[in-house]
This record gives sequence, C-alpha cells and structure tokens, in this order.
Amino acid sequence: MNAYYVAILQGSVLTVGVSLCALLVAIVLGLLGASAKLSGRPVLGSVAATYTTVIRGVPDLVVMLLVFYGGTIGLNHLLELAGSKATVDINPFLAGVLTLGFIYGAYMTETFRGAILSIPKGQMEAAVAYGMHPLQAFVRITLPQMVRYALPGFTNNWLVLIKSTALVSLIGLKEMTYLSKQASAATRSPFAFFLFTAALFLIYTTISLYALRKLNARYSLGAKRGEL
Repeated sequence: MNAYYVAILQGSVLTVGVSLCALLVAIVLGLLGASAKLSGRPVLGSVAATYTTVIRGVPDLVVMLLVFYGGTIGLNHLLELAGSKATVDINPFLAGVLTLGFIYGAYMTETFRGAILSIPKGQMEAAVAYGMHPLQAFVRITLPQMVRYALPGFTNNWLVLIKSTALVSLIGLKEMTYLSKQASAATRSPFAFFLFTAALFLIYTTISLYALRKLNARYSLGAKRGEL
C-alpha cells in the first residue's frame, strides 16, 4: 500500500508542474485578450470576444479531448496530404498544459480587462502627457494597480485551474488523479486513495491562498481590501 501512496505523491509533482505551466500560458493569453478587447480595433475585439465566448461556453473536458484527439488526427492528416508516412502523437503533458492554458486564458482575459477598466483613465493620460511610452506607462502605472484589482478573480481562476488538472488523467497523463485511479483498481480501496488525493489538492489550494493573500496585502497597501 505504501508504494501506491509514494507513487501518488510523485504524481502530485507532475500535477503542480501542469498547473504552473498552464497558468503561465493563461496569463499570457489573458493579457493579450484583454489588450485586444480594449484596443478599440474592431477586428481584434471581435477575435477576443469570440475566443472568450466560445471557450467559456464549452466544457473543459470537451475542449481537452478535441485538442488531444482532434489535434493528433489533424496533424497526421496534414502529414498524409504532404506525402509523408510519419505519424505524430501529441504529448499528454503538452496537450494538458496548452489546453488548460487556452481555457483559462479566456477567464483571465475578462479578469484582466475588468481590472484595467477599474483604473481611472486620467492616470494613463497623465503618463502619456509626461512623455512616457505606452508600454512604459503600462508597466509603471497600469500593471501595479491592475494586480490589486485582478487578484480576487485571478485567485478564483487559479484555484479552479488546479482542480481542473484532474482532467488530464483522461488523456493518459500520469498525474496524481490518474495514479489514484490505478491504485484503487489494483487494491479495490478507492476511498483511501481518493481521500489522500483530495487532501493533497486541499494542501495545494491552501498554500496558494496563503501566498495570494500575502500578495494582495502587498499590492493593497493604503487601500481598503477584503480577504481573498
């Protein structure tokens, strides 16, 4: 029995890795999506609106299966059309990271957009009047304030993303949920292993909440704030 618990602990490291990598992808897509929606350019705004609407309207599991199986079929079909006999198998880790990042990038887009809109426009106008480049003004004026406004929504998205890593077990990635299922099938003791996995998820989310509350306190100095 102990060997199964050790294997689940090792799988938990992979779970954390998938979560963090997917978070980075989601942050990048979220910033790009929010910038597109606020750019005032109809084409960019329409693309970003379509992205957020479609992704938030389709179940995470369906998107993941489409990316994993549909992506594999699509790439192999393109290779076949090109006359190549080679085949491509999408790596489950890469598929999990990109899919989760793509999904939660849509949620981050709305979180970041709302945070930016909460900042008075006069501040950016003043920065430009002082001769700041738009990128410099964003980094020095908008970004620090955006973090404070975005943290509550960001925290919720991150906690849900951590839990959604359980979905990657369905595409064969041997993270802790997958290993718990394997251990349960081998020992016919599902309660113990899934309870252990649930405890690990709770530990990760608790640590995340503690770290994000500290970050919120750092960026909320001098401002009224509530608990995350």
